[in-house]
Amino acid sequence: MPSEVTTRDGPGPAGAHDPAAVARLGELRAFLLDLDGTLVLGDRRNHGLFPLPGAVELVAALHADGVGVGVLTNGTARPPAAQAALLRGIGFDLSDDAVLTPASVAAEVCVRAGHRHVMVMGGEGVSAPLVEAGIEVLPPVGRPKVDAVFVGWFREFGMEHLEAAANAVWDGAAFYSASQSLFFASAEGRALGTSRAICAVIKDLTGVRPTTLGKPSPHAMRTAVHRLGVRRRELGVVGDDPELEVPMALKGGAFAVAVNSGTGHAASFDHLEARRRPHLVVDGADELLELYRSAT
Repeated sequence: MPSEVTTRDGPGPAGAHDPAAVARLGELRAFLLDLDGTLVLGDRRNHGLFPLPGAVELVAALHADGVGVGVLTNGTARPPAAQAALLRGIGFDLSDDAVLTPASVAAEVCVRAGHRHVMVMGGEGVSAPLVEAGIEVLPPVGRPKVDAVFVGWFREFGMEHLEAAANAVWDGAAFYSASQSLFFASAEGRALGTSRAICAVIKDLTGVRPTTLGKPSPHAMRTAVHRLGVRRRELGVVGDDPELEVPMALKGGAFAVAVNSGTGHAASFDHLEARRRPHLVVDGADELLELYRSAT
């Protein structure tokens, strides 16, 4: 339940619920929801997912009201369709095309850029959306001629893979990262991702900084808005990581909701100036559902 009510306009401090912000929940046409720490938790390998309190019910309520629902995760361990099937298996009413990953974003970015041959560091979760977009995917082996290198979830990487990717970047390939986040939320606490670690080595070797395609990049926001078919001011972005969903929402002109059920906590935004704070801070999906129902 809200611990404090204020009449502040715009983003407010953690622990406060601006009545105008709560009312906005009922005016939004779509919600873009984070996965790990917002809807579910799993283990450090992103297995054994289980829904967080209120998450299944929140998605169901939005569907019942005809509100668009998208899930955007920075994880690339699984293809979007496989991730959607897994989520349906634990109770979420989500179609295959409702789930987006940085690989979904990469497919759009590479098509726009005219990249036809892409070296992928990762498994099917990283490569599948690119293949579906008609892009030739090559493994990080040897020295093939490629237009771009895309780094995602790849715990099995070794020196041969790093060498192949570095050579491709040295040869002029564009350099993309699924995520530059240090951690993602798991039931075992903070878990280290792979994209940033791998990209750090390639960047150190080549001097080339990767372009991030997952949250909080404008590329991710553009893909999500396009997929959901709404204007940015009609979109609510919900997530647990203070460095991802909230900055992306605010920079992109969307409504920002922070949950405290993952990597963030109630005081995560207290040190920031008002314009950089979320419009709404809640304990989790269950409290967000309660506030949403009060606004509709």
